[in-house]
Amino acid sequence: MRRKGLSAVAVTVAGALLLAACSSDGSEGNASEEPDTSGGDAPNELTFMFRGGEYDKLAYETAIAAFEEETGAEVNMIITDADQYATKLQAAIAGNQVPDVFYIESGRMQGYVYANVLADLSEYVDQATIDNVWEFGTTAYRFDKESGEMGTGALYGLPKDVGPFGFGYNTVMFEEAGIEPPSPTEPLTFDEFVDIAKQLTQDTDGDGELDQWGTGLNVTWNSQAFIWGAGADWISEDNKTVTVDTPEFAEALQWFADLGLVEGVTPSAEQAQTLDTYQRWMAGEIGFFPVAPWDIATYNDVAANNPEVFGYDVIPYPVANEGDDWSTWLGSLGIAVSENSKNKELAAQLATFLSTNLEAQKILAENKVQIPNLIDYATGEWIETDAEATGWPANSQAFLDIAMEKGRPLPGTWTYTPEWYDNFWIGIENVVDNGSQTAADFVAAKQPEMQMLLDQSWVSAEQAKAAG
Repeated sequence: MRRKGLSAVAVTVAGALLLAACSSDGSEGNASEEPDTSGGDAPNELTFMFRGGEYDKLAYETAIAAFEEETGAEVNMIITDADQYATKLQAAIAGNQVPDVFYIESGRMQGYVYANVLADLSEYVDQATIDNVWEFGTTAYRFDKESGEMGTGALYGLPKDVGPFGFGYNTVMFEEAGIEPPSPTEPLTFDEFVDIAKQLTQDTDGDGELDQWGTGLNVTWNSQAFIWGAGADWISEDNKTVTVDTPEFAEALQWFADLGLVEGVTPSAEQAQTLDTYQRWMAGEIGFFPVAPWDIATYNDVAANNPEVFGYDVIPYPVANEGDDWSTWLGSLGIAVSENSKNKELAAQLATFLSTNLEAQKILAENKVQIPNLIDYATGEWIETDAEATGWPANSQAFLDIAMEKGRPLPGTWTYTPEWYDNFWIGIENVVDNGSQTAADFVAAKQPEMQMLLDQSWVSAEQAKAAG
């Protein structure tokens, strides 16, 4: 048995279609200054536009070569880094040069649909194939134009991946401190987490300054799991009511802020500016830190070059109390087909190949780009192969647990626009960095602002539906 250890693009229609992408490491690859993104004209030509770094580029070059050999197609790959992807895709859409196949994000897919940018892939993908893909990975790209409901209806994309945002710890640091490794299956409580973090926070060279910390978490991307682990949430089940002003939410947010403000187990805001916590984690200065599939290749390189300070594995996220259920966010990038592609059937075949073909999935997993989309492969051969042979963490079962049951979409995913959710982070530094505002006061003031924006989002959805 194997012993083993997802970046948001948003789309809206407001006069023109606007796309905003989160940043991540990457290189522009073979993208030109102004790439020709228009779809292929010949019967066997396609254009595939995507984003990523060198690991992604190498993996997709191999996968695309396999598709070309199998089908006789010619695929023009256009790769950009995450920061440039949004602008270039927006320009392609505005200029009516939409690629045949391209990445989308589920969070505001509705705008694409109402603007008639996306092809309905339902007729091109059989049900047996869909049933063997993580449910979140297909549900995220379904949309019912009539009801305006996400997660149901026509299939407007296939998952490039599902991205379980896992949690990790530095195995070397734990061993040197003589601390027993956390359970690979049972979450620590908040109190247990703080206790261990305090033990890891040290002045290792005796100069009177801390140079090792228990953790160092970014509130915007790392607090969700802790809020959920306390039984709180940003939004109601029907996605109509903002729920940040509950006692459970305020207490969890204050606990998160107090990791630095009171417990002192994180680098200060000034120290984080000198060297961010992501770099400190890889330098062996941070005990607990997020670990996601897109990090694996980088982390492996660091562990191979600096084994004396860095090694890692994956564990559940902490919860407020013993017996509480843990969860974290599960993201996804999608692969879509242009409604106006001159080779729509072949384009759908490419999207399906990249998302669901076993050979392609093996290529992507072996290159540490993602966990496999195929359930039978992921839960069988992939997880059962010894971790040392694959380079994945020993407890990578945690990634599968997130994909199967522990993962949640980010709060703004199922609403027409995410501005209501984005508004939450405006002024959050007053709670977590300088402590000038309590979490309770902050969420009390935020709720009406966010509710107004959420209400506006539903109005916009109705307007777009009527216009479409």
